[in-house]
Amino acid sequence: MVIRNPEYETLPRPQLEELQLKRLQETVSYVYNRNPFYHQSMDKLGIKPADIKTLKDLALLPFTSKEDFRQNYPFGLCCVPKTEISRIQSSSGTTGKPVIAPYTAKDVDTWAELVARSLSCAGVVPEDILQNAYGYGLFTGGLGIHYGAEKMGVAVVPASTGNTKRQLMLLQDLGTTVITCTPSYSLIMYEAGKEMGLDFHNSSLKLGIMGAEPWSENMRREIEAKLGITALNIYGLTEITGPGVAMECPQKCGLHIWEDNFMVEIINPETGEVLPYGQKGELVITTINKQAQPVLRFRTKDITSLMPEKCGCGRTMVRMSQITGRSDDMIRVRGVSVFPSQIESVLLTVEGIEPHYQIIVDRHNAFASDELEIWVEVSEGIFSDEMSRLNALQKKLQSELDSVLGIRAKIKLVEPRTLARTEGKAKRIIDRSELPENR
Repeated sequence: MVIRNPEYETLPRPQLEELQLKRLQETVSYVYNRNPFYHQSMDKLGIKPADIKTLKDLALLPFTSKEDFRQNYPFGLCCVPKTEISRIQSSSGTTGKPVIAPYTAKDVDTWAELVARSLSCAGVVPEDILQNAYGYGLFTGGLGIHYGAEKMGVAVVPASTGNTKRQLMLLQDLGTTVITCTPSYSLIMYEAGKEMGLDFHNSSLKLGIMGAEPWSENMRREIEAKLGITALNIYGLTEITGPGVAMECPQKCGLHIWEDNFMVEIINPETGEVLPYGQKGELVITTINKQAQPVLRFRTKDITSLMPEKCGCGRTMVRMSQITGRSDDMIRVRGVSVFPSQIESVLLTVEGIEPHYQIIVDRHNAFASDELEIWVEVSEGIFSDEMSRLNALQKKLQSELDSVLGIRAKIKLVEPRTLARTEGKAKRIIDRSELPENR
């Protein structure tokens, strides 16, 4: 297995932590002296840059939230003058002001190198043809993957999102070996390919690098079985840098976090308490190698755990487990916490169920969901079969979900292609008030 940058990726823990402390101290001093928001946030806690003497002192620093980005829109968290900014990207801003992500020329180069490192970690080689089906433009996914692939000498097909039939034509005609997209979009491609008579198992495609939405191990197995590929997880956030924060290797035992650039913690999402390795909680990230917009202790809302053991691939940096969901995606149903990934993991173990579902909630107040309904597509053969078989499938699904979730949800089986498909991030949770029948 090729390791792109063994100087850092296989660094023994003591040397890595020495590098982290040096970069953390520099970053804290940098933001304190250059950014009013962080200066004031640290002063409120009575913290000065000189107080950061060990890595454990990271916990003394203030958290940064998505709301802080919105309140300081557009450049309130930036640490360089606009004349030094060479790139500006952003989030979608669907729930308010978008998150603005400025980069210096050095930041762009560092980002490209981290994505190149990630692609190499996944097994991409210069001989590959990579078809990039992440969105280009302000979204960090498209250009982030593009620059990283070019940096490692891979031919890139900048297909962007959408126009699935064209995607499949290019895949066949160009001999695409690597696809980068969301997990849900890969299944949309499979459906369209099946209609076109495309046999993915006999195509050139061998590897999928997928992210931008949580997905379960059962979803991975579904994708790999249908497309005949290895499907690996890539992770990143607009607030931190975009894709290239962490990457899964073919060992499939967690995503390698590039700790020479990012320090990570797991906290209790309710109390903010830092949790030890192995415990599940909210991921918090601090950038330690950025110029334009370094970020201290960003609360990602992503639920995961950290594994410090050396990976079988030889890399020594800490790994994060697959994200099981987001703390703000958690549904509270009669006092029980439910994540979409729990539901997905059950659905994909039941024969006759397609990997397309939506979770419908009836919200009676801002803090609780009293009713839960799950709409699930069934396969063509099952839906056209006898009603008794559908009833049996529904009962089996009901029993499995009751056991895993600890609460009873109403199951609605729907015919194939009933649920809306999306070329971007899949929308799994629907408020009852959004349904056409209730408008």
